[in-house]
Amino acid sequence: MSFIREFTARFLQSWLERFRSHHGLIGTSHQTSVQIEPSVWNRATDTRLLLHVGCGHSTIENIGLVGFLSSKWREIRLDADESVVPDLVGTMTEMPSVPTEAVDAIFSSHGIEHLYWHDVPRTLAEFRRVLADDGFLVITCPDLQAAAQMIAEDRLFDTAYISPAGPITPFDMVYSYRPFVEANPEWMSHHCGFTLSTLMAVLREAGFAKIQGFRGSYGLWVLASKSPRSADEMTALAADYLLPIGLG
Repeated sequence: MSFIREFTARFLQSWLERFRSHHGLIGTSHQTSVQIEPSVWNRATDTRLLLHVGCGHSTIENIGLVGFLSSKWREIRLDADESVVPDLVGTMTEMPSVPTEAVDAIFSSHGIEHLYWHDVPRTLAEFRRVLADDGFLVITCPDLQAAAQMIAEDRLFDTAYISPAGPITPFDMVYSYRPFVEANPEWMSHHCGFTLSTLMAVLREAGFAKIQGFRGSYGLWVLASKSPRSADEMTALAADYLLPIGLG
């Protein structure tokens, strides 16, 4: 039994470290450049810059959005955990290492729900600041409406889906995965949450001009354009940068 407990503890600690690094939830607002050269911010080239916020060990190939697999994109990885060797070390609430209007796109996966509500506008304002005028943001996070539907059916601890860390229940979607919270409540707890309409509303309030999104597989996927675009332009953009590979 002691072997099982030890194995379980190691397994949970490993997933905890990967989860924390993936969501950029380790450390403080201190930011330093790890391996990025200043010339990367030169937008006079044909290369487009993707800021991958809370990257963890993931790279652009792991995002699963077909548009980012194009060779025209250069990924800049930002995370609060230096051990994942990001290009920039820092949190999503403050990114002073990223110049204003320097990047063409931002991708953030399952990070925004870990913010306190009062930090959401601050974070979205920072995202908007670093985006170029024609830039866009892609955010994915838990769908509280889907969780609420199961809760209303008295299925709070039924499995909604299976994640790499294990079964995820509506309780975990609302409050975060319980083993992770037990190990590190300060960083792992969810402090806010969204339905599709509320996520789109806070993006609109932050000044994003056009927003498109959908609910899928217990998660929200939203694309927000910094500047106005036509409906046709948004549809074309969403086809490449919103719908995950395999969900088309």
